[in-house]
Amino acid sequence: MKKLLLSVFAFLPVLAGIACPVCEQQQPKILRGITHGAGPQDNWDYVIVWVMVLIVAVTLFFSVKWIVRPGERSQTHIKRLILNHD
Repeated sequence: MKKLLLSVFAFLPVLAGIACPVCEQQQPKILRGITHGAGPQDNWDYVIVWVMVLIVAVTLFFSVKWIVRPGERSQTHIKRLILNHD
């Protein structure tokens, strides 16, 4: 019973993401079978989405970059007060 419930909860999001036949007809070719609803109404919708994708990609890049190599080498940086406290 436990395995059955886990399987249902694992596949439920996948089934909810599959578009119904009516929604597939309303979507442009590139989005068919992916989303529900009426789809983009104008070319500006695509521009908005791609600008947001670009912002997220740049943010992710710099977040990972500064986590891996913070670049704070100054001896007067505030972290030195905590790290070199004797």
